[in-house]
Amino acid sequence: MGKLVDMTATSDSVNARCSISRGLEVLGERWMLLIVREAMNGFTRFADFRERLGVAPDVLSDRLAKLVDHGLLATRAYREPGQRERLEYVLTPAGRDLVPVLAAIAAWGDVHVPTGFGPATVFADESSGTPARLAFVDAAGNELPVEAIRFTPGPGSLSRR
Repeated sequence: MGKLVDMTATSDSVNARCSISRGLEVLGERWMLLIVREAMNGFTRFADFRERLGVAPDVLSDRLAKLVDHGLLATRAYREPGQRERLEYVLTPAGRDLVPVLAAIAAWGDVHVPTGFGPATVFADESSGTPARLAFVDAAGNELPVEAIRFTPGPGSLSRR
């Protein structure tokens, strides 16, 4: 479970109450989701993130620290033979919960910003390898088309349309 946000000063702000806005406060900076993507691909070391993403070291340090502070990554010490101890960054359950977020962004990008090479990532069942896709599913287990989905105010909303 995530940290409870102190809303005493901003509880009347639509953005403070909005789950999307709060999520973007954590994940909206450049490189954040790409670092999480690389961690999901099994990369854990600073040098690996740096090499794969081409991000400046100071920016990478900042983003890794923020991902740790927000509980998406945890640090773990390791030592290569003859080297000093260093930290690696591993996904936490909260970080792993971003799989559907990344899958949704990837699916959108494949359709609306295609490269001509096809998907860079195929999300699949770990045991069978069967490709998987995201879907909205109602309480009875029926899949709903995106066109049937609408935003409705929840209990934390300021507006009741």
